[in-house]
Amino acid sequence: MGHAAEKIVEPERMKGKEYRKHLRRLQTELCKLQEWVKYKGLKVVVVFEGRDGAGKGGVIKAITERVSPRVFRVVALPAPSDVQKTQMYSQRYIPHMPAAGEIVMFDRSWYNRAGVEYVLGFCTPDERERFLRVVPSFERLMVENGIILLKYWLEVSNEEQARRFQARIEDPLRQWKLSKTDLPSREKWFEYSRARDRMFEASDTEECPWYVVHSDDKERARLNCIDHLLKQIPYGKVPREKVKLKERSTKHAYDDRASIISRRVVPERY
Repeated sequence: MGHAAEKIVEPERMKGKEYRKHLRRLQTELCKLQEWVKYKGLKVVVVFEGRDGAGKGGVIKAITERVSPRVFRVVALPAPSDVQKTQMYSQRYIPHMPAAGEIVMFDRSWYNRAGVEYVLGFCTPDERERFLRVVPSFERLMVENGIILLKYWLEVSNEEQARRFQARIEDPLRQWKLSKTDLPSREKWFEYSRARDRMFEASDTEECPWYVVHSDDKERARLNCIDHLLKQIPYGKVPREKVKLKERSTKHAYDDRASIISRRVVPERY
């Protein structure tokens, strides 16, 4: 007699206070990583992919909230122009690659060709397959040129994606998130699933593996992703000179507060 399938028990949603405590600790470590990347001249690329509504933007925002945009650069490219459509496919991504001391995060990347472009008919099946044949070599070239490449796929369930899309429809503060590709992505769920599976089959390599982040619980997904990212780039403490705040000099002193009184002031309503 067969055994009944075990029911998967989902962990409780993380409380806000606990989430903020863990996030602050991880963001402190991201600041240390930032200093190390600058100190050692490292070059890092982090790719975030996933279905519409999977939470890519939220993860990126949690990473970048407390660090310098000069070190952590976010790249979210619009649809290609008519000129870019005639170029070599990877050409428009190459100018955004990091220089020494930079971490570049792609909010969607060259993998558009394997996912949204293919599913929505913006490229042909042959173009998709050509991309998948070439992409391991493209990424190997990045690694050989000293780039640390990390690839994250945020996996959201059908039910949670539907809930998030409905919230975008109803909440005026979220409606800007509802792109013209969101609703077709609901209808084409299984087409996206097959595209994802084919993408993993072709590009989940030993040199440049994919890491899957379960993202139904957005708070846990952000924490888990940041924790994993930190573990992929060994970093240490950067030697720093002790900083001492100097007193204000009274040389050339004048009543600088009085000189501002006659200027236009924003009403203090709050």
